[in-house]
Amino acid sequence: MEENKTRYSDEELEEFRGIINEMLVKARAEYDTLRQVVMHAGSNDIQDTAPTFKTVEDDGALQLSKEEASQLAQRQYKFIQNLEAALVRIENKTYGICRVTGKLIPKERLRLVPHATLTVEAKEMLAKQGKN
Repeated sequence: MEENKTRYSDEELEEFRGIINEMLVKARAEYDTLRQVVMHAGSNDIQDTAPTFKTVEDDGALQLSKEEASQLAQRQYKFIQNLEAALVRIENKTYGICRVTGKLIPKERLRLVPHATLTVEAKEMLAKQGKN
């Protein structure tokens, strides 16, 4: 185990770049679909292509309002921005370094949340401070 590592290697950064790029392709497709739903609310052919909605569609009860689709689109847009910012951190070789503790964020966390900028420890610490 490399406890004293201060950053991820170029090879490790490339692995994360691949994960982030895959997520970006899916996120942008979902964002585009949501924007189409907002612009053409009620069009069934768009809903059929939306992977995000498949679990809801299974029971045949999908009825997204323009407002709901707009909120989901805004959330998706923010997610895309966060992923793009993570790519910039890869370029700067600062990716995976906690912005509070300066420690490396574990690979397992980054694989699940590739745009993370905090270790779980730092996130919990900030949450406690916020409650005081």
